[in-house]
Amino acid sequence: MIFRFAYPVLLFMLVVVAGWVAVSLWRKPSSITYSTASGLAQLAGSGNHFLGRVPMVLRAVCLVLLILAASRPQFYNVSRDILSPGVDIVLCLDTSGSMQALDFQLDGEPVSRLTAVKKVVSDFIEKREMDRIGLVVFGAEAFTQSPLTMDKGLLLGLVKKMEIGMAGDRTAIGSAIAIGGKRLKDLKAKSRTLILLTDGRNNAGNITPEQAADAVRALGIKIYAIGVGGKGPAPFKVKTLFGTRIVHQRVDLDEKTLMSVANIGQGKYFRAADSDRLSEIYNIIDQQEKTEIKVKEFFHFRELYYYFLIPALILLGLEIFLRATILRVIP
Repeated sequence: MIFRFAYPVLLFMLVVVAGWVAVSLWRKPSSITYSTASGLAQLAGSGNHFLGRVPMVLRAVCLVLLILAASRPQFYNVSRDILSPGVDIVLCLDTSGSMQALDFQLDGEPVSRLTAVKKVVSDFIEKREMDRIGLVVFGAEAFTQSPLTMDKGLLLGLVKKMEIGMAGDRTAIGSAIAIGGKRLKDLKAKSRTLILLTDGRNNAGNITPEQAADAVRALGIKIYAIGVGGKGPAPFKVKTLFGTRIVHQRVDLDEKTLMSVANIGQGKYFRAADSDRLSEIYNIIDQQEKTEIKVKEFFHFRELYYYFLIPALILLGLEIFLRATILRVIP
């Protein structure tokens, strides 16, 4: 809820009220000429001077409240009606054992590939405010972690919970593409996109990446492929009899297949050797996969003027009552 005045220009009238109060306080009270004031002085009480100002104070507060009421104070909020379906995107993310390689960094500290991917993917999801996004996780198996949704809080929570090996330690790239395509095939968005991220070679599943890409592209779905990892052996934490040690091992990233998949899907292939490059790749995809979103905004107002008008009328009535009774001025 947001507070505002519908007619804020009327608030300048408060300056006029402040000027009137200042003149009233500076001006001498009404008086009469009398031959001797000694007798009248005995009739005057010590608080009469203050009481004489009460009607003026009541009227000033009343005027302030009336000006605030006339300015129409309001609480309001805005709701949106999205008229365009935007872009539908499925993110296929590799969680196989090789994603625990420690060749990426965040804030200067070495982290696993999956940790870096989770950070970049979360940033990407937050940017796609108007699009439906789904998540497919794969390793030895591929499964839908989230169907397409606009609930970004749900998606970010699921990405945060992703773990190494949650779908097995091998890599079923073809199955992941097939599952992602299945999620997108019956949707009628202007653009349907599948973003595949892996650091390995297809060595599990019953369908090859090329076969899956052919089937997905036949449905009109574009495919982007991202290969993760550097060129040389990657560092891994290994438990030994002497404690945890860092051992460098080579990870077999099949760039040729990923290029073929992206070519079939009429998208692009990217290689991400570090966190900055991975973030840059998702930014590139974010810019390329844009569509015009038509949004209708509806404003809902809650009027608050009566919170000022009612007290103003009460104070006005109180002033009239005091002037006619207790503070009555004798002519």
